[in-house]
Amino acid sequence: MDDQHTDAPCFADFPSAVLRPAELEAFSRGGGASTIPLVNRARGARVFLNGQTLFDGEAGIPLHTHNCPESVVILEGDAIAEIDGAEYELTRFDTTYVPAGVPHRFRNASATVPMRILWTYASVDATRTLVETGVTNRVDAEHHTQ
Repeated sequence: MDDQHTDAPCFADFPSAVLRPAELEAFSRGGGASTIPLVNRARGARVFLNGQTLFDGEAGIPLHTHNCPESVVILEGDAIAEIDGAEYELTRFDTTYVPAGVPHRFRNASATVPMRILWTYASVDATRTLVETGVTNRVDAEHHTQ
């Protein structure tokens, strides 16, 4: 096998890291949801972003779209995922894939038990556009970690 990997420059600036969500700052998303950025541009990422969002009982996030694909894994609790108008009941380790431009949102299915998701965007330049208002922001700007 060739020792030269053509994608190597994409990864060259990202140092190895162990990220401990319990030791990192969480940013409020409003409505009982908070996000902990993990792999991001501030830490040297050049290819993708990921992090966790924690939802209090019955908390949810507004319907939105992204400019790139997103995958979400349920880490704790039970969720309702609304994807392109359809609702899905999700539980621990269920995983979604949502293409760019598809309206979606997640909410906690429980009134009392917290829910936690792990999200990954296929671009460090990921944006979120709220369906209701049309307002678009960079995902990493929402976390104050550009």
